[in-house]
Amino acid sequence: MHRWNPYLVGVGIGVLSWAAFAIADKPIGVTTALSQCSGVVARPIIGSEGVRANAYWARNPPAWDYGTLFLFGIALGSLVAAAASRDLKIEVVPAVWRERFGWSPGGRLLAAFVGGALVMYGARMADGCTSGNGISGSLQLAVTGWTFFITMFITGVATARLMFGRGRPHG
Repeated sequence: MHRWNPYLVGVGIGVLSWAAFAIADKPIGVTTALSQCSGVVARPIIGSEGVRANAYWARNPPAWDYGTLFLFGIALGSLVAAAASRDLKIEVVPAVWRERFGWSPGGRLLAAFVGGALVMYGARMADGCTSGNGISGSLQLAVTGWTFFITMFITGVATARLMFGRGRPHG
């Protein structure tokens, strides 16, 4: 497995954040964009009135804007980075999951969905996600950004230990 140089990646994130402020006059962040996209998708299902009646979408109207481009850019950039490092492979049940929890695509996808939903719910409750609150906030030296980052890392380590134990390293 190829690894990206963390110092180079840190500089890249800093430059990206600077460029986002310089070009779009906005910090980097994706959960608001994802929520706005969901509002666009919900319009044909619940109608424009239903979307306007939603308290969240009333405050953050559905839109295709800078945040949407950033959101799709993350997916495209991830694909390009994985291909460039020759690490691109599509698998429903990764080996590290299979070793610990078995080979169940349904179980793995359910766990991924529940985990993603919890993270998204927490991000919306905090009014910022990993990139918006953590990266942009900490780059601006905001106490909330640093508090978020420290809490995220502690929680991530605790969750990884709980789920995977302290066994041999994977990868």
